Amino acid sequence: MDPKSIRLGGSLEVPSVQELAREQLGTVPPRYVRPVQDHPIISDNSSLPQVPIIDLQSLLSGDSKDLELEKLHHACKEWGFFQLINHEVSSSLVDKLKIEIQEFFKLPVEEKKKFGQEPGDIEGFGQAFVVSEEQKLDWADMFYIVTLPTYLRKPHLLPKFPAPFRDTMEAYSIEVKNLAMNILTFIAKALKMEVGDTRVLFDEGKQGMRINYYPPCPQPESVIGLTPHSDSGGLTILLQVSEIEGLQIKKDGIWIPVVPLPNAFTVNIGDILEIVTNGIYRSIEHRAVVNSKKERLSIAAFLSPKLDGDLGPAPSLINEQTPALFKRIGVADFFRGYYSRKLEGKSYLDIMRIEKDGQKY
Repeated sequence: MDPKSIRLGGSLEVPSVQELAREQLGTVPPRYVRPVQDHPIISDNSSLPQVPIIDLQSLLSGDSKDLELEKLHHACKEWGFFQLINHEVSSSLVDKLKIEIQEFFKLPVEEKKKFGQEPGDIEGFGQAFVVSEEQKLDWADMFYIVTLPTYLRKPHLLPKFPAPFRDTMEAYSIEVKNLAMNILTFIAKALKMEVGDTRVLFDEGKQGMRINYYPPCPQPESVIGLTPHSDSGGLTILLQVSEIEGLQIKKDGIWIPVVPLPNAFTVNIGDILEIVTNGIYRSIEHRAVVNSKKERLSIAAFLSPKLDGDLGPAPSLINEQTPALFKRIGVADFFRGYYSRKLEGKSYLDIMRIEKDGQKY
């Protein structure tokens, strides 16, 4: 099977939220207003626990390697999220990328639409997971592209970006892929897995990037910037482009805001890594909320297995005492199913669970 020919699904065309926000509406259109039970409740940060912080340099060297590895294990097992500091991705490259992403979203909508999604495809400027004309919409615009491997790139997208932006994205995609593979190596060590179990899946895997733009909203308490969901891939590395809070994760039934640290990435476990780790590490439901005064931008890099492979629990984690909790499935089939549905918590991952005596594990 030629990976370039694999179509993973599309999304219905919807209006640009950035353009709606420019109209300075007093109220948001009904299609963006969520039912009362879905309204975001903004908690007081000071009384809530914070996402763990992991120091990559401590993992790589020094006397504290074992301690930091245990901290990583705890973060992945109990939180599914952590902030990564001292990550070795060039700070000047990151600063350049932030500026160029903001410049891109200042372009007229006609310019951005030159990179618009094509029918039946999720790549490009537009929206994702819109499968019906009736469903509620997120208060956000997005731009999704596949960045690696290079042969999967759509010729009308990244190769046609304005030159500085294109080159910066190119360099950033490589650095973040290397970082993700480093993190996966430490995850394998923390779980006492065979390192090859992650390498064989992800080394030649697919990296996608989604730029999220959340404009100010006149009724932020009535909308959602990004519907609660868990990420489908293996590992997500999120860069806050503007230092505005908005990401929240669900822990013990409470929505906890993530307060972004300067020069840090927010890293989280995706559904595929939950499958690979046989449920030891869990993908966590998260969402984005918006505000009435300031725009918020972020860019998420998603590392997934190669599309022509298959996935299931790592063989080195399976034995008689710990049987497989998830089915094996082709990677492309997994993503086709994911992108053909509305975002809805972790509902898609539940389909992958093996049933025993009428129960899913």
